Amino acid sequence: MKVFGIDIIKGSVRSRTRRPVYALARVEDGEVLGVEEVTGFRLQRLLAAEEPDILAVDSLQEIAADQRELHAFLQSLPPATKLVQVTGGERTESLGKVAARYNISFNKFDPNAEARTTARVAALGAGVEVIAFENTTDITVSRHRSPGRGGWSQNRYARKIHGGVLQTAREIEGRLRGAGLDYEKKETKAFGGYSRVAFRVRAPREMVPVHSTRGADVQVRVAGRQLDRIRFEPLSGRPRYLIVGLDPGTTTGIAAVDLDGNLVLLSSSRQMTMSDIVEELYRAGKPLIVASDVREMPYSVEKIRRAFNAIPYTPKQSLSVEAKYDLTAPFSYTNDHERDALSAALDAYRSLQNKFRNIAKRVGPGYDLDEVRARVLRGQPLDTVLADLKGAPAAKKEEAPAAEAEPERTVEDERVMALDGMVKRLRSYVQELQEELRERDREGERLRAAVRRARSATERKIRRDAELAAKDATIESLREQLRGERRRSRQLKKRLERMQKVAKLEISEDYTPLKVLDSLTREAVRALQEGIGIAGGDVLYVPRTHGWGRGVVKDLAGTGVRALIAGGEPPDPNLVRIAREGDLPLLREEAVRPDIRGRTGAALSRALDEAIAEWEEEQKEFRREQEAERLEYLFKEYRSEREKEVRRGG
Repeated sequence: MKVFGIDIIKGSVRSRTRRPVYALARVEDGEVLGVEEVTGFRLQRLLAAEEPDILAVDSLQEIAADQRELHAFLQSLPPATKLVQVTGGERTESLGKVAARYNISFNKFDPNAEARTTARVAALGAGVEVIAFENTTDITVSRHRSPGRGGWSQNRYARKIHGGVLQTAREIEGRLRGAGLDYEKKETKAFGGYSRVAFRVRAPREMVPVHSTRGADVQVRVAGRQLDRIRFEPLSGRPRYLIVGLDPGTTTGIAAVDLDGNLVLLSSSRQMTMSDIVEELYRAGKPLIVASDVREMPYSVEKIRRAFNAIPYTPKQSLSVEAKYDLTAPFSYTNDHERDALSAALDAYRSLQNKFRNIAKRVGPGYDLDEVRARVLRGQPLDTVLADLKGAPAAKKEEAPAAEAEPERTVEDERVMALDGMVKRLRSYVQELQEELRERDREGERLRAAVRRARSATERKIRRDAELAAKDATIESLREQLRGERRRSRQLKKRLERMQKVAKLEISEDYTPLKVLDSLTREAVRALQEGIGIAGGDVLYVPRTHGWGRGVVKDLAGTGVRALIAGGEPPDPNLVRIAREGDLPLLREEAVRPDIRGRTGAALSRALDEAIAEWEEEQKEFRREQEAERLEYLFKEYRSEREKEVRRGG
C-alpha cells in the first residue's frame, strides 16, 4: 500500500500571493521512502502520476479554505486515492495523541517530521476517510469549442463537432455496458449529431471506466454527485478498546475511558435495561475491562461483563466517597451514579498505568499500542503479540548453550501448566455459574407463575374498569356531538326564518324585498352569502359605503344583482363611476326610502322602479360621454400621427 503524507511548510491556501508549499512523505508497505518539498501544482501532478492509495493530512484546512475548494480538490484526486484526515472527523484530536497510540514520537516543529508521521499513522489505519460524493457519477460529453457564426464552411464545421460528440458518447456508452453498470442517458440533438450527452451512472467514480478528457472538438467531464454534507468514515473498522465502569441500581450510571485515560462516555438513566446498556457501550467502542466500585462485583455488572467477554476488575476494598472524589476531580458529572461509575473506570485504569508504561517501553514505533495492550491483558506474551501484529513469525532468539536453554524451556513449560490449570479452574467456575443461573431462572419462572395467578382477579377488575372508562368516554363524546348538532339546528332555524321572511316579501307585489349588506367589503358579502344567499335579481341595501373596494363592486355586478341602495352620506364619486362602469345601479336611500328590519327589509316597488329608471337615464348619458371622450381621443391620436407624417414628408 502506498501512502502520501503532507504538511504545510510555508504559505496558506487562503493567501493569493503566498501559495502553500508542502512537505511530502512517501510510505510504501510500512517503509518511509523519503520526504521532498512540493508546491500544490506539483502535488497534483504526483498524485495523478503515482495514484497512491491514501493521501493523509492532519487537517483539511491545509488543502482547502472552504467546502467548495474541498469538493474541487476531491474531484481532482485519482478515483482510487482516498483522502484521510488522521486527526479524526467531527471531533478531532492532536497529531501527537494519534501518534502516541502507535508509540511514534516526532518533532512537532518540523514539517518534514509531521509529514512522515502523518503518512505512517495513516498506513497503520489511523484517521477517517473524507467522503463528499454519493455512489452516483455524472458523465458529461459536450463541445469543447463553439461553432460560432462561421462562413461558407460553417455547416460542415458544426457537423464535424456534433458528430464528434455523438461518436464519443457512443464509445462511453459501450464502456459502461461492457462494465455492466446501470445508467441513465439524456441527449441534446444538434445539426449533424449531438451538442451534449449526459450520463448518470449508479456507481462510485472509481468503478466508472471513463476519465475526464479534453480534445480539439469534444470534452468529457466525469464528476461524482456531491453529498449535502461531508461524511467521515473510520479508516479502520476496529472499534477502540474501553475501560468501563458501571453503577447499577434504580438509576444506572455508565462511564467509559480509553486505554489512555481519556473520557469517552458518561451517562445515567432510570429507564435503562441491560440490552440498552449493552447497545450504548457497543456504540462507544469495545469494552476490554468492566469495573465496579465495590469489592464484590454485582450480579447485573457481571452479566454485562459476560456479554462482552471482558476482563473483570474490582478494587481490593470498596472505594470510599473521599477516594471517588479524588479520582473524579478533573471531570464533571451530574449525579452520584455517574461519579461512582467514573471512579470505578478510573480506578481500573490507574491500576494498569505502570503495566501500560512498561509495554510502551518494550514496543517499538509502528505498532497499535491499544491492540498490544489489549492482547497482553488477555494473557498473550508480548513477543507473540508483536510478531502477530507485524505479520511474521516470532523472531528466533540467539542460540545459547544447551545448559542455559534447558532451564528456559522448563520455566516456559511451568508457565503453560499453570495457565492450563487456571483455564480448568475458570471453566469449572463457569459451569457452576451457569448451573446457578439456570436454577435462578427456574425459581424466577415459579415466582412469575405465582404472581400471574395472584394478579388474575385484579387484572379482570382492571379490564372491567377500563371498559367502563372507555364507554364513559364514548358517551361523553356523543353528548358533545349532540350539543354541537343542537347548536347547528338553532342556527339553521334562524336562517330559515329569515329566508321565509324574504320569501313573503317576494310574494307581495307592492313591496320589493331587500337584503342588508353590513358594508361594501368581501367579508360582508361572504357573510350575507352564507346567511341568506345572494342571487341574480336581488336588491341589496348597505347602510354606509365607507371602506368600499373596487373588487367588491365588480363582484356584485358579476352576480347580477338588480340594484344596490346606499345609505348614509352621499357615496364617493369614484364609487359611483366604478358602479356605472360595471352597470350596477347605485341608488340613494332618499330616493327609495327602504324599511330595514335586521338582516332584511322592504321598499315600495314603484319607488324602486322609478329610481332605477332615473339611474338608467343617467347611465345612457354616462355612456354617451364615454363614447364622446373615446372619439375625441381617437381624433387627437389621428391628428398627431398625421402631423408626424407631414413633417417626415417635408
